[in-house]
Amino acid sequence: MVIHVASIQMVIDDQGKSANLKRASQLIDGIGHGDLLLLPEIWNVGYFAFGSYRDGAETLEGPTISMLREKAAKRKCHIFGGSFVHHVHDNLYNTSVLIDPRGAILAQYSKIHLFGFKSEEATLLTRGSEICVIKTEIGAFGLSTCYDLRFPELYRKMAVMGAEMFLVASAWPFPRVEAWLLLNRVRALENQVFLASSNCAGMNLGKQYVGRSMIVDPWGNPMAMGGDDECIVEAKIDLKKLHQAREIFPAFHNRVLIG
Repeated sequence: MVIHVASIQMVIDDQGKSANLKRASQLIDGIGHGDLLLLPEIWNVGYFAFGSYRDGAETLEGPTISMLREKAAKRKCHIFGGSFVHHVHDNLYNTSVLIDPRGAILAQYSKIHLFGFKSEEATLLTRGSEICVIKTEIGAFGLSTCYDLRFPELYRKMAVMGAEMFLVASAWPFPRVEAWLLLNRVRALENQVFLASSNCAGMNLGKQYVGRSMIVDPWGNPMAMGGDDECIVEAKIDLKKLHQAREIFPAFHNRVLIG
């Protein structure tokens, strides 16, 4: 199946949630066609707005997910909604959702690897514990978030579970641009799957994001990539090429469990 993937590389507005919801809505409406749309990590309040996490937290019935569900139903497409600060009982999670063309939530994933290096995320939020691979009518997707990229065992597990494409919501900042470029490519290459990432762009509370959202093929080659600025990164993906890559060069099938 050939699917049109559109990754939204969005500038985060320091003015807060209402401005970012409006901008995300505009960017979604501006995409001509897409079977699967992606958004970045904690784009509604801004990843670095740690002081706004609790007040800006929402449930799945809140304005952020409700807007995305309406857009998915209106456009009849899948939306990987980036992530938001998810309020569940007394805990806060960094949660992303995958929404189907009818506007229903197909799956949700709470970030397992919380970032604690010059970040308050690991202090403010509760880490998730469930790996998420969801099979849909357009393919099988493994859900992940930003810092997860540094942990190959998560992506290998998702590949073994049948993921044909990894979806990555991110708020990856400078100066670690080379790590971002490398990890996007190697996570696809080592598992022989497609990968699509949506990263923030611009400045957010004095922090610079690296942008460079990517769509990568099973050989580790970028099919499309953004630059520094806000943009839409698009590519058409033929999922048959994943299985062809594994037949041509069967590295994934040759893996050996060690230890």
